Amino acid sequence: MDYVSALVPPVVMAVFFIGLIVTIVKSQGGPNKGKEDAAVDAALARAEAAQQRPTTGQA
Repeated sequence: MDYVSALVPPVVMAVFFIGLIVTIVKSQGGPNKGKEDAAVDAALARAEAAQQRPTTGQA
């Protein structure tokens, strides 16, 4: 019966981990997906624009 007590913790952790992954996958998308994607695209565009601006006055 030692093998049962040795296997229980990893099995329980695996079940909870699978539940966590399923919850994360199910929560992706939904009605706010378009707004979230637009916010990320805008932030990336601002970051790229700031990166491409030439720095002047620094020697």
